[in-house]
Amino acid sequence: MFIGEYEHSLDEKKRVSLPKAFRAALGKKVVMTRGLDNCLFVYSRSSWENVAGKLQSLSFVQADTRGFARFMLSGAAEVEVDGAGRILIPEHQKAFAGLKKHVIFAGVSDRIEVWERERWRAYKTRIEKRADALAEKLGEIGAL
Repeated sequence: MFIGEYEHSLDEKKRVSLPKAFRAALGKKVVMTRGLDNCLFVYSRSSWENVAGKLQSLSFVQADTRGFARFMLSGAAEVEVDGAGRILIPEHQKAFAGLKKHVIFAGVSDRIEVWERERWRAYKTRIEKRADALAEKLGEIGAL
C-alpha cells in the first residue's frame, strides 16, 4: 500500500527520483498513465495488470467506457527505474500533467499519483476544505 506525500525535482535530464519509500514495492519497471484531475498514475506491474483487466472487461458498446479505456490504456507507458531510483517521464505525460521543475508524489493505496507542485497544493487546499462534507457523503453510502 502506498501512502504519504513526497516532493522531488526533475533533474537537468528530465528524470525524477521515486521516493525511497515506494521503490521496493514498485520494482524495476512501472506503468505510468494519464490520471484524473490532470495528474499521472503510477502502478506496479501487478497492480496495472489488475486495472487493465478491469478496463478490458468493460463493454465496448458504450461510448463512455470506450473513451475511459482509451484514456487510460493509450496514455500508458512502461517506464524503467534506473539504478539510482530515477524514472524518465514520457514527454506526452509531462505535458498532460503540466509538470515543471517540482513534482509531488502522493501515495494513494494501490497507485502513486504524480502532480505538478502548485496544482497539487491548490487541489489539496480545495479537498481539505471539503473533507467533512466528503466524509458525510461516504458515511451516507456506508463507505465509512
